[in-house]
Amino acid sequence: MTAHTTDPVTIRAMESSNATAAGGGRREATRQRLYEAAVTLIAEQGFSATTVDEIAERAGVAKGTVYYNFASKSVLFEELLRHGVGLLTASLREAAEKTARDGGSKVDALDAMIHAGLVFITRYPAFTQLYVAELWRTNRAWQSTLLVVRREAVSVVEDVLRDGVANGELSDEIDIPLTASALVGMVLVAALDWQAFQPERSLDEVHAALSRLLQGRVSGNR
Repeated sequence: MTAHTTDPVTIRAMESSNATAAGGGRREATRQRLYEAAVTLIAEQGFSATTVDEIAERAGVAKGTVYYNFASKSVLFEELLRHGVGLLTASLREAAEKTARDGGSKVDALDAMIHAGLVFITRYPAFTQLYVAELWRTNRAWQSTLLVVRREAVSVVEDVLRDGVANGELSDEIDIPLTASALVGMVLVAALDWQAFQPERSLDEVHAALSRLLQGRVSGNR
């Protein structure tokens, strides 16, 4: 694992008041341990080879606790995907909203979203690897859920592009759905390549390279 990865395998919940509530907090903490155990094991040995017993043991809970929280291993993994992509979507949305509050342009917002995506991937590389791998599989029970959560993430980028076209900042020739998908895909693939083959590079270096692509291709600057 690379030196810049601060949290290599876990998918931690976002801070919220719900996480501190007595009953709900305890159950959320248990589900969190199960998410972390599942993503670690599946990253190590694959979904099919990972058993519920192993997940329970890694999480430090009884096997029955797994089934109390999730009907099956497939449901657990489906909820893991929903949870992880939900965190990514929230980080992208917050980056765009903060840029707007600060008076930045739509290209600035897209650039901030690229940075937010890179930060997310460095925090959760194992989850990102699983997510990208699952995008290529079409025979999974959770395929429909994966398509829904992917759409939610991409739609955040689409909204910024659409606003940029509407206010004249971006060309009306932009294919918004395809461009949004391309930007999300660029960040995912570039970040995974960075971590696997160029780990000596810093996050700022990778962001700068992707930012130059954004500025040249989306905004039209040279």
